[in-house]
Amino acid sequence: MAAEAPGALPGPLAAAEVVRRLSDPARLGRGGGAVASEGGAAAAVLVPVVLHDSGPALLLTLRAETLSSHAGQVAFPGGRIEPGENPEQAALREAAEEIGLDPRLPRILGRLPEHVTGTGFHVTPVVALLDPPLNLVPAPDEVALVFEYALAPLLDPALPQRRSAIWKGERRHFLVWPHETHYVWGATAAIMHSLAVALREGEAQDP
Repeated sequence: MAAEAPGALPGPLAAAEVVRRLSDPARLGRGGGAVASEGGAAAAVLVPVVLHDSGPALLLTLRAETLSSHAGQVAFPGGRIEPGENPEQAALREAAEEIGLDPRLPRILGRLPEHVTGTGFHVTPVVALLDPPLNLVPAPDEVALVFEYALAPLLDPALPQRRSAIWKGERRHFLVWPHETHYVWGATAAIMHSLAVALREGEAQDP
């Protein structure tokens, strides 16, 4: 299954420049993230940047509606870190299981800051590069769709959008990245914000 075609990345920030910026560990580390707390399950996600000539894009999934948690939500491939695994190994294994991505293909660059979800997962985002074309086979019991999100919105200083809603009697604040079809929010949006901070010139973390 091929991913949907991405939009073009405007301006001079072409694939080579994206690779240069994301290859800098200091840039990857400046993206902020939630402060880790004790307890909770360790997890990892793969943050795959597909290096199209027309402009790099993120590879995302839409979780199956039949899943017991986060059904129908946009997510990066990933899941729990199993005993004996490091985050990179877990992210590659989960991507292979969920979307059929050959674990030999991603070129891992490093880690974005850990993100702690509202459900207590401590998620390590692992940034990797992918060269197209990709031959992906999603697991139907886990993934409804694989699609691409162009990097252009991540370079817009006016994004992501900040929204709030009442959840379990409390007002919660969260980030949303615009997309014509899918609602990109929650942990995925927060990790994309960390990536955006790493990509943008001279931008510090904006909590």
